[in-house]
Amino acid sequence: MSPQRHLTTLDLTLRAVGGTVGLGLYVLTGTVAKGMAGPAVVVSFSIAAMASLVGALCYVELAAHVPHTGSPYLFTYVSMGELWAFLIGWNTLLGHLITGAALARVWSSYVDVIFSHRIRSFIENHVGIWQVPFLAQYPDFLAAGIILSVSTFVSCKARVSSWLNRTFSAISLAVILFIIILGFFLARPHNWSAEEGGFVPFGFSGIMAGTTTCFYAFVGFGAIAASSEEAQNAKRTVPMAITISVGLVAGANILVSTVLTLMVPWHSLHPYWALADAFHQRGYSWAAFIVAVGAICAMNTAILNIILFLPRITYAMARDGLFFQVFAHVHPRNQVPMVAIMVLGVLMAFLALLLDHEALVQFLCLSAMITRTVVTTSIIILRFRKAPPASSQGPGSPVGTEQASAPEPGQLRPALRPYLRFLGGCRPGAAVTWALGVLVASAITLDCVLVFGDSALHLRTWGYTLLLLLSSATFLLSLLVLGAHQQQRRQDTFQVPMVPLTPALSILLNIFLMLHLSYLTWLGLSICLLIGLAVYFGYGIWHSKENQQEQPVLTAPHGSLEEMVPALQPPSQIPAQESSYTEQPTSA
Repeated sequence: MSPQRHLTTLDLTLRAVGGTVGLGLYVLTGTVAKGMAGPAVVVSFSIAAMASLVGALCYVELAAHVPHTGSPYLFTYVSMGELWAFLIGWNTLLGHLITGAALARVWSSYVDVIFSHRIRSFIENHVGIWQVPFLAQYPDFLAAGIILSVSTFVSCKARVSSWLNRTFSAISLAVILFIIILGFFLARPHNWSAEEGGFVPFGFSGIMAGTTTCFYAFVGFGAIAASSEEAQNAKRTVPMAITISVGLVAGANILVSTVLTLMVPWHSLHPYWALADAFHQRGYSWAAFIVAVGAICAMNTAILNIILFLPRITYAMARDGLFFQVFAHVHPRNQVPMVAIMVLGVLMAFLALLLDHEALVQFLCLSAMITRTVVTTSIIILRFRKAPPASSQGPGSPVGTEQASAPEPGQLRPALRPYLRFLGGCRPGAAVTWALGVLVASAITLDCVLVFGDSALHLRTWGYTLLLLLSSATFLLSLLVLGAHQQQRRQDTFQVPMVPLTPALSILLNIFLMLHLSYLTWLGLSICLLIGLAVYFGYGIWHSKENQQEQPVLTAPHGSLEEMVPALQPPSQIPAQESSYTEQPTSA
């Protein structure tokens, strides 16, 4: 039974803003301003917002290809296959684990502010201070404790009322308005002067490094795409809600970053509790207390939603056979996957206990951008892929009828065949596949030349120019080859405009931003992905239900691949049984 379409543009916008706006403000602003971009953090947030808008719209189009609420894991399964889907699911799992750990450390920092930093002083005096890369200066027992407490709370199926969740969100938004108003009243333009380091103390590279980190402040808009089934006139309301939400969140982050760096010099900020620290430095301790309360409310909601969402990733992967089956086990009394909740909660608590806040932020930003790049690439793949036949769309489907009479996607456009005869002999989709591979490879090459050409590669001027021209020409040529082929055209759902140009530019920008992260961050993610590959080839590939489709009966609970992707099997073979695990993340 289809969910009721009752969500308006305002409902979707409030859902995204309430669940996203606090992350960049309380977690990323101080980190970026202190060690990456200085006052130019406002520019970093602006660029990150533009880069994120395209990715968010891609989620909307991908959601239209899946008849049930989806995720990057599911979208990748539909477009790119099982291995890539597992890697994206694994990457999403890691990203949310690290996000929860980072939020818990920020929560702990602001609780420590309320107690005048007595908690930190006690731990440092009795445990000591560490000086190890990636590790925090001291173990954060408070951060680990809040994660374990929330995990236990959720595993017992204790329900949080929507009233309490909305109250936390309302307090957080009210505190943000308070920060902006009082912050402009206390602003000192001198703090952007050359005497304090200037507006761009770290140069263009600092702005781009800050953009890479600020990118994570805009990753929560997939929740709107996931709610598209419940939206009124989804083709219009969902894109509008995403665009408005990105604008509101970007505006809030830019305004708060502006007042933060105008109140006190950027180099005097504390990266963990920057907002409260700025008011404390100006002698407004009472305002610092209010900011700390707002941050704690925002973190409470965010940590709870992440712990509710994490088991759904492992649950979907386990039900598809790609992950250990114990994570798909639902407790018969509580009706929640207790093993998944507790195991993931312990892992998240361990990360929050030991890892450094900045290392967590860098790692989760890289994880988010990889996922966004793959999702954006999926848009190009699905646009040039032949649509499923009308029978798989369901009886009376207008989409199937429309696409049956349209030219087949992946074929060369008839008007261009006389001019591109060398492509006319290719089977439908072959030239597109090669062109997409060349486009991604040339984007990586072009970005590497731009980022490392003068520094790590030490290229001479002629070599730098030659590589730049060759990679740019290859990128444009592959883009033209893609544009010369027929695409899917659907009138009933939203589609990203100007494909393949729009997603191609998004891919280029995402890779450019990823290359500004440190090699230690890439090394850490590479190790985690290798562990994921070991899990897939050691377990997932042998238990995959996609590889066992010849079996006559497949149990397909809500959230599993077989139910949500009718293109993989006829509708008559899709079981009606649904899982009892229906716990949904509470809306912010």
